[in-house]
Amino acid sequence: MHKFVRSLITEWRKLGLPITGETIVVAVSGGADSMSLLLAIHDLVRRKKLDLRVIVAHFNHKLRDSESDTDERFVEARSAELGFEFVSGSASPIRKGNLEQEARNARYKFLGKAAHAAEAIAVLTAHTRNDQAETFLLNLIRGSGQDGLAGMSSARSMDDKTLLVRPLLSWATRSDTEDFCRENKIEVRTDRMNDDERFTRVRIRKTILPALAEINPRIIETLAQTSELLRRDGEVNGRAKNEAAEDGEIQLKKLKSLPKEKLYGELREWLRASRGNLRSLELKHIEAVERLILSRKSGKTIELPGGGRVVKQGGRLVFSNIKVEK
Repeated sequence: MHKFVRSLITEWRKLGLPITGETIVVAVSGGADSMSLLLAIHDLVRRKKLDLRVIVAHFNHKLRDSESDTDERFVEARSAELGFEFVSGSASPIRKGNLEQEARNARYKFLGKAAHAAEAIAVLTAHTRNDQAETFLLNLIRGSGQDGLAGMSSARSMDDKTLLVRPLLSWATRSDTEDFCRENKIEVRTDRMNDDERFTRVRIRKTILPALAEINPRIIETLAQTSELLRRDGEVNGRAKNEAAEDGEIQLKKLKSLPKEKLYGELREWLRASRGNLRSLELKHIEAVERLILSRKSGKTIELPGGGRVVKQGGRLVFSNIKVEK
């Protein structure tokens, strides 16, 4: 058994993933990361280490004209060769807004629907330690707090029925996936948008991380480990939701006397409890809530990413979710 496959089944057991009798959806783009995950799962099925219904899911973003369609046909053909079911989805090309975020939202919406249709217990993605390191730096640049710097988790709930699992995240690097594909003569697809430095993540990957590697050759592992430590600290030291947070409200008198560092911590914890997470929240959003606190006017409002809204009403801040029409 190849070391990569052995590492995958070890992580599989650590995460408590099912060995038999369940359905899983594997997100496959056709690149080295997702192809290595798919081929390693196939090896485990072939060796009877796993006895699962495996559905390969590919989302066509329609961003690269015929190349996107070729990627879809490639993944469909490889799935058939391996004896796995295949499902695909697509969307109209994104013309406005944050391209990366909108593409991500569309992809996960499709994966969630595919999982529900198949009654799958989990959706698996092929995020690696490189992705974790890039996410750490991306969130650091944006001014994220501990929740953002903690990056991605190896497993979390997508909803009350389905897990989102990243079984490569804690141990595999991009070099590992590329080496596995090369050693096994596995054909992969290359997305030219991964070289487009108009995207911040690409600039981090191609410019910032190589520069940091000159100082610390193990920078990928170091940043990924830092994210893991921050996540563990957050789990250990996380505050219980107080009644005000559970009601989506917090009293201003509790906040006005706090020094800035503690104020920002309180606001992040309150918004985490009210929203369910801190995803997409940046320093500028916390600063906007601070300005709301300092304002003398009641009724003032700020909008947050994902459809959230904070309103100053009398002596309190009130959080509410608002439906965003697409």
